[in-house]
Amino acid sequence: MKIGKIVAVEFDKFRVKLLDASKNSTISIAGQVYFFGNIGSYLKAENINGDFIICEVISIMDNSLEDAKNNKFNIEHSRELYIKPIGTLNKYMNFSIGVGIFPSIFSDVSIVTKNDLDAILKTDETKARTSPEIHKHFYVGKSKNLIDYSVKINIDHFFNIHTAVLGNSGSGKSNTIAHILQEVLRKNDYWAIGAKIILFDVNGEYKKAFEKDIDSQNIDIKFYKPNSIEDDEKFILPYYLMNLDEWCAFLLASDRTQKPFWDRVLQECYRFYKISEKDSEDEYINYLKWKLRNILRNISSKVDSDTSKMTAAKGAIAHIKDTYINLLKSTKNNSSKDFISFLNVCDKLCFVNFGDNKDSLIDAIPKFNYIETQLNVSINAVRDRGNITAYKTETSETATQNSFKQINEKQALVTNSKKLLQGNYFDYNFLETAVDIVLLEEEAKGNTRIREFTSTMLSRLDYFLYNSDCEFMRTITEDNIVNSENDFLKNILGIGNTKTKQLIVIDSSEISKDILELMTSVSSRMLFDYRKKLQGDKRKQKPIHLILDEAHRYIHKNTDYILNDNIFEKIAREGRKYSLFLIVSSQRPSELSDTVLSQCGNYIIHRIQNEIDMKYIYSVLPYFSPEYIHKIKQSTPGEALIFGNCVPMPLQVKVQKANPEPNSGNSKISNEWYIEQIIEDTTEK
Repeated sequence: MKIGKIVAVEFDKFRVKLLDASKNSTISIAGQVYFFGNIGSYLKAENINGDFIICEVISIMDNSLEDAKNNKFNIEHSRELYIKPIGTLNKYMNFSIGVGIFPSIFSDVSIVTKNDLDAILKTDETKARTSPEIHKHFYVGKSKNLIDYSVKINIDHFFNIHTAVLGNSGSGKSNTIAHILQEVLRKNDYWAIGAKIILFDVNGEYKKAFEKDIDSQNIDIKFYKPNSIEDDEKFILPYYLMNLDEWCAFLLASDRTQKPFWDRVLQECYRFYKISEKDSEDEYINYLKWKLRNILRNISSKVDSDTSKMTAAKGAIAHIKDTYINLLKSTKNNSSKDFISFLNVCDKLCFVNFGDNKDSLIDAIPKFNYIETQLNVSINAVRDRGNITAYKTETSETATQNSFKQINEKQALVTNSKKLLQGNYFDYNFLETAVDIVLLEEEAKGNTRIREFTSTMLSRLDYFLYNSDCEFMRTITEDNIVNSENDFLKNILGIGNTKTKQLIVIDSSEISKDILELMTSVSSRMLFDYRKKLQGDKRKQKPIHLILDEAHRYIHKNTDYILNDNIFEKIAREGRKYSLFLIVSSQRPSELSDTVLSQCGNYIIHRIQNEIDMKYIYSVLPYFSPEYIHKIKQSTPGEALIFGNCVPMPLQVKVQKANPEPNSGNSKISNEWYIEQIIEDTTEK
C-alpha cells in the first residue's frame, strides 16, 4: 500500500512526502498491522525496471508548524521521512544488497510487507511447515524494525563461516550463544548427530543452559572441567601432546637460545623414560656414566687453568652425586654401588697439586670405556709426596672400593639415538633429571651463565610439576586413556565417533590465564592438524565448531601471546577449507586479534558503549556502516544487530531468551543486602 512519494533523491538517502491517508503511521494489510513512522522501519520504492528498493527509515520530520508560521495549512504535505536504501528486491522476488537503478522523483513509496521480508530472508513459514527444509533454519528472535516479525537464519549460511558475537558485559552475548545452540540442537524431528561443537566456557556459565539436555535422545552432551573432583567430568590434556613450540610458549622460553635447550631436555627426558621402560638399571647407570664422561672430557679440553677446570669438574660430579644418589640408594642392585664408585674415582682424579692436575683426569678418561678383555677398571688417585698413581687396571669382575664397571660405548650410543617424536609419551618425572644433565653439558662447553639464562624457564617448569593448576595436564584417568593425539581426539573430544559428544562444554573458569591460553591453543591445534590431514570430500564432512567465550583473553590483537603463532589466527585464515569454524565471543573487541575479527563473515553485535571498541570494529570490518554505531549504542540488553553472510541485509533483533538461561545474570543487590525486620508484639494482652 502506498504511503508517500519521493521528492528528492541522493546517493545515500531519499526524501519522502507522506500522504494524508498515512498520517497515523500505522496501516493494516490483510489483518497485519504495520508501523512505518518509527526509526528503523522498512519501506520500499519502485524504480523504472519494476524492482523495489528496500529502504530503512532514518529520520522523521513534521513541517506543519513551519507551514502555519508561513500561513500555509497544507497538512497533507507537512510530514516527511528520510529513508536509506539497503538493497534491491527484483520482480522475481530475489534480494541483493545495494542499489543498481535508483527510483525517480515522485516514485511511489509503500509498505514492506511480511511477504516481502519472507522473500528477502528466504524463510517463508507457509512453505517451511510442509517442507523438509524446515530443519535448515533456526529462530533467533523478533525483529525490532518490523513489529512481531520472527527472524530465522539459515543454518548453512550461519555455520559455514566464522562468526563474531560482540558486546559489553551484560548485553546478552551468553544468552545469544546459548539460545542458538539450543535451537539447532533441539530439532524435534531431526537429531543433530553430525554436530561437533566445542565450547570453551571461560566463566562457567553454560552448564546450566544445557543440563536438562543430558538425558535427551537427540544429542549427547559432555561437560568437562580441568581438575574436577568428579572423574567423569575431569578434562585432561596430557603434557606429552604439546609440541616444542607449545612447551616453549608455556615456559616463556625464547626462540633463539632457550628453544634448543628445551628441545634437548625433552629428548633426554624421553631417553631416560625409554630406559626405565625396560626396567634396566644397568643401562640407566651406563648412560649416566657416558654422559658424565663426556662432560669431564669437555671440561678437560678447555683452554683454562687446571685449578679452574678441576673446580668445574668437581662441581659437575658433586651435582650429579646429589641428584642421583637419592634415586639409587633405595636399590640393592650392584649397579648403583658401581655408580657411586665411579663418581668417587672421578672425584679423586680431579685433584690439583700446586695448581697442576698432571693430566690425570684427561689421561684417565679414555680408560673409562669398555675394552673387550677388561670387565672392570680400578683407578686410584693417591697423593704421596707429589707422586701420583693414576691408573691401575684389574680384570677381576669383583669391584673394589675404587673400581667400577667400564662404560659400554655401543649401548650408550644406542640409547642416545632414541628420538622423541611429537605426540609420543614420556614420563614428566624425568624432566628435572634431563634438565640437570643438559645444564651440566652446557656449562662443560663454557656456557657458564646458562642457569641464569634459563632461570625463568625453570621456574615455570616447577609450576608445571608442582602446581595444582596443571594437574589436568599431568593426570591420566583409567577411563580416558590417551596415548596419542588420535586417542585424545577420539576419547576426550569424540572425534571420529558416531552419535557421541555433539556438544562439549569445557568449564575453564578456575584456571589461570596462561593455562587457559595453553589449553585452548593445544586442543585447537590438534583439531586443526587432524582436519588438515583429511583429503577430498572428507574435508566437508563432520564439520567442527569452536566457540571461544571471552576470546580477548587468548586471542590478542598484538603479538603478546605465549604462543608466537596463535593457532586461532591460523584457523581464522585457513579453517574454512577444512570445515573447522570459530564462533568468537568477546566484550572487548579492541583487544581481539584483527586477523580473527576481519576473517569473520557473520556478526552479532550487542550493545557497545566504549568508544575505543566501536572505533576498532569500524576500522576492522569491511562493510561496517556509520549508522550501525548509533544502533549498537542504543541497543537494550538482549538486542543485537545481525549482519553478514547469514542475513541478506542488516537486522536489529530482540534475541529470544535461552531456556534455561546460562548462569550469567546480574546479582539482585537489594535482595542480598536486606531482610525484613520482624518486630515482636510486646503489648500486654
